[in-house]
Amino acid sequence: MFYGLSKFLKNLLPKRLFYRGLLIVAVPIVILQVTISLVFFDSLWIKTNKGLTRALVSEIVTIIDIYNNESEYNKKIVKDLYNKNFSFTVRFLDNEKLPDIKVERWFSPMDRTLRRELKPKFNDYWFNTISYKEVVDLRIKFGDGVLQIFFPKERIQASSIRIFAFWITIPAILMLTIAIIFLKNQTRPIIKLAKASERFGKGEDIEEFHPSGALEIRQAGHEFDKMRKRILRHLNQRSEMLSGISHDLRTPLTRIKLQLAMIKDENLSKKLSKDVDEMEKMLNEYLQYASTGAKDKTESFNLSKLLDETIDNYDNENIQKKFEKKLFFNGRKNLIRRCINNLIDNSIRYSKNILVNLEKDNSNILLFIDDDGPGIPKEEYHNIIKPFYKIDKSRSESKSSVGLGLAISSDIIKSHGGDIKFDKSKLGGLRVIISLPF
Repeated sequence: MFYGLSKFLKNLLPKRLFYRGLLIVAVPIVILQVTISLVFFDSLWIKTNKGLTRALVSEIVTIIDIYNNESEYNKKIVKDLYNKNFSFTVRFLDNEKLPDIKVERWFSPMDRTLRRELKPKFNDYWFNTISYKEVVDLRIKFGDGVLQIFFPKERIQASSIRIFAFWITIPAILMLTIAIIFLKNQTRPIIKLAKASERFGKGEDIEEFHPSGALEIRQAGHEFDKMRKRILRHLNQRSEMLSGISHDLRTPLTRIKLQLAMIKDENLSKKLSKDVDEMEKMLNEYLQYASTGAKDKTESFNLSKLLDETIDNYDNENIQKKFEKKLFFNGRKNLIRRCINNLIDNSIRYSKNILVNLEKDNSNILLFIDDDGPGIPKEEYHNIIKPFYKIDKSRSESKSSVGLGLAISSDIIKSHGGDIKFDKSKLGGLRVIISLPF
């Protein structure tokens, strides 16, 4: 029960740090303001209005008593005094009835208080607090007619409520504004660090990172910068080591080729030459795999155009294409081209008909490459992106591949924040599904 409630509350709460921090600041302010408002409303404003209304009703009762007991001359004097001293307008409407239309506001504190005080004193009455801006129209059944009294609204409503509402709202708005500014300044370094981490994780070159913000955030930024420099140093050392290995291995391979050319046994020479060529090809592909995207820069380019040009370069009528004319993507263009080349080369090697489809949804660009080849067993989907891995089927019989094409393609796609998946193709072979963040 408590776990379900906790999960429900977590789903309701905002996910971003800025809004969570704002909630921590705003909720106590709102609760404090509401509490103060309720206390003021209950203990001061309502009681003040009740006292004002009770005094007013007592004056009205006095007018009724005068109308019952005094002569017309004295009634006129009293009406003039009330009008002069209390801003009352009193008149007697002979042969009139109380209006049938009710205009009382049930949830209005002023109407509710006035109704509560009039009810014990008079049986038949009617009042209107909304038709006039400054005065209240009160009518009381009196004899054969109606006694109509106009009096100012300020007689039954304290004006301090507006001042109180103003002074309690303005500080709250100022406090929330200051809180928003401070929270923005505190979350900006975290967002900056997250973006730098995302770019570095995708293999992009980032400028010198300068940590900012609170002490803990600066510490995290400094540690990230140290880690970034260590990784870059490791990558550079690996590239230099591989370059050295490449140079050292190419020399003996070249000597072996020269020596093989001098062997009189052609069959033996041909077999050994194939092994040497395969070793050289494996070395070249491994170096290409190890240096994937080391120097390429991120740019915005037309992915549809790049795909179209890549397919046209094959000059193969069996490759069909279906995609939007303009679909832009922000990434490393040469790496994406190499990924597409690897996948299409793979399909051409093992199939005849190929279908390339490019589309997009709300948040991703989707690239589908279908072929009618022998396909790959479902249990092997997670293995074929491993370097140098080959399955024991027709795809592994050819020695033109060393098993790095899909591994390189997978690294390229994942370095762009995307994903690569495999499925059964509608053409009968393998379907490669690439998703890139849009």
